[in-house]
Amino acid sequence: MTKPAARPAVAHFSSGPCAKRPGWTPEILKNALLGRSHRSKEGKARLVEAIELHRQVLGIPADYRIGIVPASDTGAVEMALWSLLGPRGIDVLAWESFGSGWAGDITKELKLKDVRSLKAGYGALPDLTQVDWTRDVVFTWNGTTSGVKVPNGDWIKDDREGLAICDATSAVFAMDLPWNKLDVVTWSWQKATGGEAAHGMVVLSPRAVQRLETYSPAWPLPKIFRMAKDGKLIEGIFKGETINTPSMLCVEDIIDALKWGQSIGGLAGMKARSEANLKAIADWVAKSDWAGFLCADAAARSNTSICLKIVDPWFTALGEKDQEAVAKQVAAVLEKEGVALDIGAYRDAPPGLRIWGGATVETSDIQALTPWLDWAFAQVKAGFKPAA
Repeated sequence: MTKPAARPAVAHFSSGPCAKRPGWTPEILKNALLGRSHRSKEGKARLVEAIELHRQVLGIPADYRIGIVPASDTGAVEMALWSLLGPRGIDVLAWESFGSGWAGDITKELKLKDVRSLKAGYGALPDLTQVDWTRDVVFTWNGTTSGVKVPNGDWIKDDREGLAICDATSAVFAMDLPWNKLDVVTWSWQKATGGEAAHGMVVLSPRAVQRLETYSPAWPLPKIFRMAKDGKLIEGIFKGETINTPSMLCVEDIIDALKWGQSIGGLAGMKARSEANLKAIADWVAKSDWAGFLCADAAARSNTSICLKIVDPWFTALGEKDQEAVAKQVAAVLEKEGVALDIGAYRDAPPGLRIWGGATVETSDIQALTPWLDWAFAQVKAGFKPAA
């Protein structure tokens, strides 16, 4: 194949940290409150602004608490699991790496006994009708490493007895979340907004707050996990008084990203951009003779972490190690050309490619990328030598 002439203007297609918003430059950080306490009047005001911008852009109900917490989405999820689980049985949904990880933490670290794991392989969803809403339910909205999302919230009962605890880190700002059906929602700044790493967000419904104020876990809680004290919610966490010291540089950055989101139409505008990116990939896949979606069900196909598999008969006839080598070589060729960075499949996922399609990625860059995918695969296929 002839090497494509056009190149993506921005080659950042990583699924985390993700591309910065279009037009971003370090200049936007010039007014960051550096060298000042985050507990000062100005520092707290910045943190409150970040919280309220999240509420406005995402349409989070007024009676839901929103907090900025340590350790990215992982910290936010662990905070919820360690603080809230225990009084009921638990259903954990796992169809990719992170859901499997939460299931492992619940059974091996918290050592809770009444736990059911509803599992599916990469590219599919478990049977959502089997979820028991008399129990607490832990799940990812979007499988970042599998490219599979729940299509909607219809399967979540309005009259549920347990809590719906949702890791939504690669779903927020790109998918509609039914807040009235969710009790705990977590995400990180480094995903759909292109923010900087190490800061997480946790949102609590009134039902989750009630659990925190009426239940004390049987195990010790590290300070960074504590959201309640003496039977009362620590309200300050949800009013800009963070548990640990946040980076005010990162706070300035997320405020900029959220204001950009508002400028393009808020959640509706961000979702539309992400869906356009998925469509650009889908249009290309429909014509491709070597690439397909890891998720076969279009209704469950992620529009952010777009996961591709290689379906060329030459590739599928190779052994597992050779398939892994081919996929890695394709990603390496693209990186060497400077047209796509960090698009290899997640380490636990089947060999393939993963292209971030969130709102901060321009559809024109996706469209410029697809001919390069064809070219890179052709180059690797022509020169690949299977292991003896």
